Amino acid sequence: MSVRPRFRATLAFGLTTLCCSCSLPSPSPGVGDQAPDVEVLTLAGDTVALGSFQGEPVLLNLWATWCGPCREETPYLQNLHDTYSERGLRVVGVSQDRGDSGSAIKAFIEEFGVAYTVLADPEMIATDRYGVIGLPATFLVDRDGTIRQVVMGVVTPESPTFESALRSIIQ
Repeated sequence: MSVRPRFRATLAFGLTTLCCSCSLPSPSPGVGDQAPDVEVLTLAGDTVALGSFQGEPVLLNLWATWCGPCREETPYLQNLHDTYSERGLRVVGVSQDRGDSGSAIKAFIEEFGVAYTVLADPEMIATDRYGVIGLPATFLVDRDGTIRQVVMGVVTPESPTFESALRSIIQ
């Protein structure tokens, strides 16, 4: 009797069980979709809905203090805040650090001189609602709450399509 067919059946059953029992993130909203509204926390512990920024062009960045690529892109995000905030752009960083990470977030803000809006999502609800499977993730949202650009990974100044989309939402 061959072991191979039994092994294949066991492997197929195991993979099916694994895939059906795991919790996968929601499908990522894409360009042209409405930005999901998620309630997150201010660093003072108050609840704020991301939808409350509707009416403003928003650069929404999901990140974490422990994320190397997030640390890499933070100076660029700060530069975008400095360059475009007077034209109405709201840069919003939503930390995906779990649990009570307020001191780590505050240390990160101080280390990088972050002056844009920083919020906390210790339950990582935004990660699920935006279908993010890796950090960082950035969404450009126009005044009507429509997503105009999605970047999964590091945002850099070398991305002409990102800068173009950013300028279009602040006009």
